[in-house]
Amino acid sequence: MNFLAHAYLSFYDPPVLVGNMIADFVKGKKSLVGYPETIQAGIVLHRAIDGFTDRHPLTQQVRNVFRLHYGLYAAPFADVIYDYFLANDDHIFNEDSLQTFARYTYETLHAYRQWWPADFHRMFRYMETQNWLWNYRTEAGVFRSIERLIRRFQLTQGIQPAIDDFHLHYDTLQACYQQFFPALQSFVKNFHTHQH
Repeated sequence: MNFLAHAYLSFYDPPVLVGNMIADFVKGKKSLVGYPETIQAGIVLHRAIDGFTDRHPLTQQVRNVFRLHYGLYAAPFADVIYDYFLANDDHIFNEDSLQTFARYTYETLHAYRQWWPADFHRMFRYMETQNWLWNYRTEAGVFRSIERLIRRFQLTQGIQPAIDDFHLHYDTLQACYQQFFPALQSFVKNFHTHQH
């Protein structure tokens, strides 16, 4: 999953949120050493969320939409697409509540900045100033995120096939999100219960 989903699935538990958000920048089991247990719990939760998401057949369907043009790189595209539908999920956010949630997330992360890995420091500056979490609500924001991935992976296809695939398969992508996300929420709540 991508940043908005990981933040939301921390369920307003600040150290878990921090661990969940920095987890991609913390590599291996040994790297957990030195973090408080509550932040470790967020890192472990992040990895569990990604494992559940990667194995789910609905995620494979979302990836297949982008696989023709982008191959294995369809996986991170799918994560970003899930964030778009989460940001637009009327059962979870409206414009104001998403903005409030984004601000809460940034402020919480700042309060724990002593635990940020160096690479997270660099990335977070852009996330906050460009308000990525709120911008997942717009198509333009999602396409900017995909464009960043395309640049990072140095893909020659450019953004246009992703835009075309998104519009052509919009209903399928939305239906996959609508079926998948409640299952993911249940998984996280269950996982959280068994960790305590």
